[in-house]
Amino acid sequence: MLHNFVTATYVVSGVLFILALQGLSKHETAKRGNAFGVLGMILALVATNFAMGWTDISGDGADLVAVLLLVVAVGLGGVIGVRKALKVEMTGMPELIALLHSFVGAAAVLVGFNSYLDAPHANSFHLTEVALGIFIGAVTFTGSIVAWGKLNGKIASKPLALPGRNWLNLAALVAIIVLTVVFVQAPSVLWLVLITVISLLLGIHLVASIGGADMPVVISMLNSYSGWAAAFSGFMLNMNVLIITGALVGASGAILSYIMCKAMNRSFISVILGGFGDQAAVGPAVEGEHTEMSAQEVAEALAEAKSVIIAPGYGMAVAQAQYPVAELTKAMEANGTQVRFAIHPVAGRLPGHMNVLLAEAHVPYDIVLEMDEINDDFADTDVVLVIGANDTVNPAATEPGSPISGMPVLTVWDARKVVVFKRSMSAGYAGVQNPLFFRENTSMCFGDAKATVQAILAAMPQKAIG
Repeated sequence: MLHNFVTATYVVSGVLFILALQGLSKHETAKRGNAFGVLGMILALVATNFAMGWTDISGDGADLVAVLLLVVAVGLGGVIGVRKALKVEMTGMPELIALLHSFVGAAAVLVGFNSYLDAPHANSFHLTEVALGIFIGAVTFTGSIVAWGKLNGKIASKPLALPGRNWLNLAALVAIIVLTVVFVQAPSVLWLVLITVISLLLGIHLVASIGGADMPVVISMLNSYSGWAAAFSGFMLNMNVLIITGALVGASGAILSYIMCKAMNRSFISVILGGFGDQAAVGPAVEGEHTEMSAQEVAEALAEAKSVIIAPGYGMAVAQAQYPVAELTKAMEANGTQVRFAIHPVAGRLPGHMNVLLAEAHVPYDIVLEMDEINDDFADTDVVLVIGANDTVNPAATEPGSPISGMPVLTVWDARKVVVFKRSMSAGYAGVQNPLFFRENTSMCFGDAKATVQAILAAMPQKAIG
């Protein structure tokens, strides 16, 4: 009876996870998708609790020690999760996601060791699962930690360029394969420890070798790695729901990474192997003089414009400027101006980051357009407001030899007038100077994005806000 209950609950959880992914694919159904995912995880936890702590569903055969350990683990994890969720800002979501990936990787490594110690004389197939699970988990763990460090500035965003780095990666992979064969033939904790150590070092090197501009793709790929690590944990624990969940995360993460690689003109294979980011993230010096505009002048330009495109970026998220930007949008539309938003696939260092911020401020979905949908429209646009974006609007991407060369960008410079909202003239996250700032049709509007947009709103003609 207990077995049937657990199996049925796991099946329902798997279906809910599939529905969650389907819901998250569209703005309109994202909340429902999240709800399905949460419900699926609750059911999976309940079923696992019964599977590990009870011998029958009535509770008569409860293992009190196992139940106590499960309650403590779930309670502690829940408290930490709620605390993090309440404290994290939208700007910190990429780092948080990287950190969560590291937890999945660490769990896979621990499950692998426990699975071996619990059955040291298992068959070759199971031992292979153990070795592969530890390998993927260890790479995910250290790779995610490095990604977290690069995203929050604790580790330099420029790529680590060790001599013969591709050969180092290849040597590590060969060593892991050899050790896995040896481990399967002659099981020993020593071989597992060596596999773990080499995998941990490989994870560090793979991600450290990738430049900051490509970190969004790396985060997506680490998401896929964490899924496969979870799937191997499911095989080792003989837990179907973990296999299903891990496979869903692994496959969807890989598909998203492929889409992002196409959007950024990067090689999918190179991402997996940590093979790009060869050039140091330092672009050539850009010479020229920039012009500045005050909030009053920007307001006057917007009042006269017939069409405006807003290109948001990480700076908008940091300043929490999405709410006054939404108000400014309403004011311009009330003035008869066509307003749209141009979203780069990796704006904000995470796919969908800007979309979530704008949805949070109740910006209508139908005026939020992806890069491919709107890039051809800049030439017919009166004013473009670049709010906190830098690398995603950098024309250096069109120049050979640049660290971001080949990366598709928003061609904002084709508009009649471009206004860039920034705190300073500093380079973007990729460390590449932006020639856009010195173009004749570009003006800089310095200051905090939120305060600046509020000042523009206050200076807008009365008919635009009345």
